[in-house]
Amino acid sequence: MSAVARTVYMVDASIYVFRAWHSMPDHFTDSEGWPTNAVQGFARFLLDLLEQTRPEHIVIAFDQSLDQCYRNEIYPPYKANRSPAPEDLLRQFAYCRALCEALGLPVLGDLRYEADDLIGSVLNHLRPQGFRGVIVSADKDLSQLLAGTDEQWDFARGLRWTHNEVIDKHGVHAHQIADYLALAGDAIDNIPGVPGIGGKTAAALLGHFGSLEELLRRVDEVPHLSNLRGAKSVAAKLREHGELARLYRQLTVIALDAPLGDVSHGFARGQADPERLQTLVETLRLGPVTKRRLSAC
Repeated sequence: MSAVARTVYMVDASIYVFRAWHSMPDHFTDSEGWPTNAVQGFARFLLDLLEQTRPEHIVIAFDQSLDQCYRNEIYPPYKANRSPAPEDLLRQFAYCRALCEALGLPVLGDLRYEADDLIGSVLNHLRPQGFRGVIVSADKDLSQLLAGTDEQWDFARGLRWTHNEVIDKHGVHAHQIADYLALAGDAIDNIPGVPGIGGKTAAALLGHFGSLEELLRRVDEVPHLSNLRGAKSVAAKLREHGELARLYRQLTVIALDAPLGDVSHGFARGQADPERLQTLVETLRLGPVTKRRLSAC
């Protein structure tokens, strides 16, 4: 009888900080009068997660790379469509990270690698040790990491799925997500994709050829696909923009070798720091309910 796999929860923190910043009222302020609406919302999310899961192993991954990510070296327009975060939000990101650390939660961030890469690298490191991963994020990019009994959890909507269900959500298998985004593009990350190839066409091509590389190797077969509308035109676009598609795949594939620092702890949850928590409660002017929940977690 095989042993039950241990679970590591991997939180894509930035998406929940941004969600709180956009959804929470802006009347929350810290002791210096700076806004704390994002911290307030993130704290509630984090406490809900911890209370529901009581995790023994967990990682909170933050995006620190901004425009210094290695992907910008490959393709300078990467995420260039995004406005810089205002100072009040950057302060709140720092508070969210401090709150996680005070709760004894392992925190990761890197100037060259994104949160997705850190999550992928943690999972790649822990799988050989008998772990399964639960990725807490709604980001479709992260679905490419799913295998075996791993799950992705859209916490806000209460939706969970495994690699077997990715095709129902996105039209391609988990291992094809990076190829799919390279072909169809990803407007959120300012990745154009191959001109004229949308999601349905990309999914149909990958359904037939299996991978981007196989598609480009056998591009001469594309005009003969009877179930592909405008097959001759699609083939011409692939011949013209095939190298760009390969470039885009370098952007869409999640790195599995990002630096993780000391991993000897296996990303086990540590002890909370009551004094540091109390300081944050006072600085952020957190309410009594949140204070009680922090003490109980």
